[in-house]
Amino acid sequence: MSTEPETTETPEAGAGADDAAGSDRSEAEAELAAQQVERERIERRKAEKEAPIASGAKLSGTAADLLAAVRAVESGQKPSPASSEPAPAPRRPAAEPVRAPQPSVPVAPAGPAAPAREAVESVRAVLAEGGAPETLAPQVATVLGERAEGELRADPWQLLRVSGVRPEQADGFARALLGAECGPDDERRARAVTVWLLEQAALAGHTALELPALTTALAQRSVPDPDAAVQSAIAEGEALVFQDALDDATSVQEAKGEEAEGEEAEERPVRVLLGLERYALAEESLADGLARVINSVPKEDGSAADWERAAASATRSAAELINAVAGHGLVLHTGGEASRAEPAALVAAARTLGLRAYAAAHTPDGRRRFAALLADVGGAVPEGDMPAQEDAPPAVVTVAGLLSGAEGPGRDADGALDLDLLVVLDAPQLDVEAAAVLAESLPDGARLVLSGDPGVLWSAGPGRVFADLLAARVCPQVASRTPDPGPLGELVSGIGIGELNQVDAPGKEVVIVPVRDAGEAVHRTVQLVADSVPRAIGVPAEQTQVITPGHGGAAGTRALNAALKERLNPGPGRFGGFDPGDRVAYSPAPGRTVPGRVVTADADGLHLECAGAPVVVPKERVEQSVRHGWALTAHQAVGQRWPAAVVVLPGDAAQSLSRPWVYTAFGRAERHLSVVHGVEQALPRAVAEVFAKPRTTRLPALLKAQVPTAG
Repeated sequence: MSTEPETTETPEAGAGADDAAGSDRSEAEAELAAQQVERERIERRKAEKEAPIASGAKLSGTAADLLAAVRAVESGQKPSPASSEPAPAPRRPAAEPVRAPQPSVPVAPAGPAAPAREAVESVRAVLAEGGAPETLAPQVATVLGERAEGELRADPWQLLRVSGVRPEQADGFARALLGAECGPDDERRARAVTVWLLEQAALAGHTALELPALTTALAQRSVPDPDAAVQSAIAEGEALVFQDALDDATSVQEAKGEEAEGEEAEERPVRVLLGLERYALAEESLADGLARVINSVPKEDGSAADWERAAASATRSAAELINAVAGHGLVLHTGGEASRAEPAALVAAARTLGLRAYAAAHTPDGRRRFAALLADVGGAVPEGDMPAQEDAPPAVVTVAGLLSGAEGPGRDADGALDLDLLVVLDAPQLDVEAAAVLAESLPDGARLVLSGDPGVLWSAGPGRVFADLLAARVCPQVASRTPDPGPLGELVSGIGIGELNQVDAPGKEVVIVPVRDAGEAVHRTVQLVADSVPRAIGVPAEQTQVITPGHGGAAGTRALNAALKERLNPGPGRFGGFDPGDRVAYSPAPGRTVPGRVVTADADGLHLECAGAPVVVPKERVEQSVRHGWALTAHQAVGQRWPAAVVVLPGDAAQSLSRPWVYTAFGRAERHLSVVHGVEQALPRAVAEVFAKPRTTRLPALLKAQVPTAG
């Protein structure tokens, strides 16, 4: 039995939120509402663009057919939002951009409207007729709306829009409903499978797929004519098609310079990609927003001499960061846990200069740790030099809280965040949608610093924003020289460069516990958490976090949580499988996890305590948004740290290990790390040879068209 990889489940990793500002639903929905407002604004802006597709005239074969389909759509033959990016324009100094007024973040509704009972019952009847589980009825009615019954009868493959449904299941449902009319060459099936594949790609982190990869996957799903399926999806507005100039072609074209003037320039080679509208628009919006930040002149808050004095009083790495931020709109900062002292010094210095400076962390735990750093740094600033900000909101927030309006400075009359400097910590965890809303929410002249450890796992959602920006080299990059201390810091730093070293750990900072099989791994893990670590290290069980590669399998989170609950908080699970005192992992929105504990339950739902704030999860949402939390996956744990961590590596987890996974999991421990080791040589092999899985994104190409590469 193999351990379930994390990507097979709905991503639950990511930033937590401060739920103290209202009900648990309000913040997540406010964030989604803010993103919806942003997408509507992007769509309005794109509708104003009249330029037709400029390149691709000399393409042939399938790529030419796809672009012809797009031109047909543009001419009005069929409604479609399909589009393609024009070739990058010659580089020139960017003029000061003009910011369009943005609407304020709307107040989140009390909750999503439940589908009407009649709609659910009618869908239930159709599902039963087609042999599908009737329990899917509420989800189907929610996804397809009031006319769900009619849509399912007209196109049974619409069932694929429901999370968790696979093509073979939808095929069986369609055969039962359509009978002889059902066939593998049905255009409805081809279109639905195309969209499903793009959705699966998004779950794996891609914002788009290259055309050959998509057509190959369609053929593997028994679609007879993949090219026709793609064209159908484009024509019906289910997918967007793009062409991006290849890097090599760009350099050749630039080398020609003015020599090509007056001659017919050779057509630039491109790659053709397809993607879902929501991620395509978010990536374009992100590129536009970052270009505006980069090309804008930062506000002249504080003289050059003031910034120089602030840098002179800081450490070397912090001084480099302060100097870079003084003259640039966007700066990237890389480093490990100890390097967080440098953005803390920056925020403190900026506030001393009178700037409205804020830092946004990925999780409440990250917010707490950075606030402590900032307090230490701020305490060293002479009191007379610090502007009076008694009434100002806290300087450290979570990204989710900032975007939803639950935390931070709020927004100005134009809908922009009311700040001058924003430092985003844990930047690798920014997915393309959150990053787009963040970039578009910055006022003109504001400074943005993206800070993070490039060695950790990427975001749970689509995109690789931080890695793409580092590769694009469109702004200053400051690499910290501050090493993480102690045996744990030495171990994790070595993993970051592909070396799994033995380290001296006189205080038992690192302990390796070999095991033969998954059963022994579970037994030793419970023993470590409940007895060995508290007794030998002095860290109680509630401050020790277990981390394992996946949810399933004999030593996944489910099995480990069951064993740990039985030992640490036994009970009948009378509240939907939970008892008061249970440790839980609460997911207020896909891709975000907040550790907490169960307090009680009543008619309102399951009452939790998360990051010091009360949270009430309605009964109907408990199953999908609350898990036991003694054991987490590395994706769920990223952005957080615990005094002790127990990393479980059963033998069947070997195939799911990679350098970023090991780096992230081992780096969650502050004082002590126990490794329950059952993968033998697969661990050093993963550290040395297995890198992050590549993600297909368009951000570098979009940025190249708007921002010159930094020297």
